[in-house]
Amino acid sequence: MDDLAVDLTADDLHLGNVDRTLRELQRMVKEHEDALSQVCFESRSLSPFTKYLQLRASSEHHYQGNIDSAKASLDIMTSAHDAAATSAPFLPSHGSVLPALLALRKTHQTTAQSRAYATSQGASLEKARRQLELEKANLEDQKALQKALEDRIETLRNGLETSQKKTPEQVAQERLDELRQKKTHYDRETSRFLRALNKFIDEHLGAMLAAEELGGPVVGDMMDVDTDDLGAGFNAQGKLKKAKANPDEDMRQRRIDDIWGGGGGEQAQKRRRDREGDETSAAGAEMRELTELLLNSLMDSAGDSSAAYVRIPRETAAARFLVRSKVAQFHPRDATRLRLVDFGRDLDD
Repeated sequence: MDDLAVDLTADDLHLGNVDRTLRELQRMVKEHEDALSQVCFESRSLSPFTKYLQLRASSEHHYQGNIDSAKASLDIMTSAHDAAATSAPFLPSHGSVLPALLALRKTHQTTAQSRAYATSQGASLEKARRQLELEKANLEDQKALQKALEDRIETLRNGLETSQKKTPEQVAQERLDELRQKKTHYDRETSRFLRALNKFIDEHLGAMLAAEELGGPVVGDMMDVDTDDLGAGFNAQGKLKKAKANPDEDMRQRRIDDIWGGGGGEQAQKRRRDREGDETSAAGAEMRELTELLLNSLMDSAGDSSAAYVRIPRETAAARFLVRSKVAQFHPRDATRLRLVDFGRDLDD
């Protein structure tokens, strides 16, 4: 009940303020209407002769010249200023809601203008923010470059000072030690890369090479190849055949020997014995042998590109994969000769 009484009292107070403001505005309107009625009455009460004299005086005054017109305008403005200065300004009464309404309207206008300005400046702000991020990145790059140059200059200065204090034998020994350390580092990295290559062949590449060799899609077109499905082979459209319930293992082994076990001699027989009896292992072993052969030939060529070629008995999936990967290239006039690309030189046209 107390809350209801407080609400009713606040509403009554607001309605009272509105009512007083309305009565005040109505009073001002009534005063202006009375003044206008008085002027109209005085104008109607003039005799026709008086109106004629006023009209004639007005006409004569119109033709008196610029000086009289300026004086009349000045008199009118002076009279208006005196009337405005002497009249009491309109001020709302105490407790009127008119100031609050005016303030609310001004606040609403300012808010709307601010929102419109913020919307119009959004694109410019985003552009400035992107430019700021770009300049920050450029500044960081310049700082890193400056730091690297300063470190390099300091290293060269220290090396020059140190070399001037050493004998030629000491300098030569240091260079030899550096070369040995680099060789050790390169050997370690080579071993790491070879292990990674073997892992990649065993886990991914071997199955895809076997699928391509058996008439399936080329390497990369079918990423998930199941080794067990390779025994069924592929049809003419390059899709896997339906696996049989009891596959002929002897026929499968003969197919593996025909595709990957070609060649005679003791070395070929040893390779066949070392391979596991499935297509993936055979394709992986062929990839390793071809890669090793190409690497050894490139090292033995001593920079002579014509001597780096290796003759291959046939175009295999492993050879095609190396060529597609821009790792190796065929001889321009002999498709049975293959060599690794010397990445220190441009590709042959």
